[in-house]
Amino acid sequence: MNITFHHIGLPTDEPQPNETYVAETKVWVTDPADHPYRVEFLRFEEDSPITGPLRDMSHVAYLVDDMNTALKGKDMLQEPFSPLPGLTVSFFKENGAIIEYMTFEGDATEFSHLQSDNN
Repeated sequence: MNITFHHIGLPTDEPQPNETYVAETKVWVTDPADHPYRVEFLRFEEDSPITGPLRDMSHVAYLVDDMNTALKGKDMLQEPFSPLPGLTVSFFKENGAIIEYMTFEGDATEFSHLQSDNN
């Protein structure tokens, strides 16, 4: 199984340039491919269903080629879901850190490769 670094996610209260709104989670996100250090900023709406460490702590994200295998035995914080068409993500906590595993459909490797009408 392949695991490849993708980005670091940082919660913020400040609006960011080129944010995309994810209606399912009520969060504004930036594309880490647009940041020189692969930072994704996350700005949560007050009534976002995301709570606890996923909302309050930074996370490190990795691309995985087999989500089910990668998640076996993990202390899950968020079961796999699709925030954008063509992208599945899941979050877990390990050794005090929040980790995100991601899989893209097809040849996509970045958010910008996905079809989205959320801009």
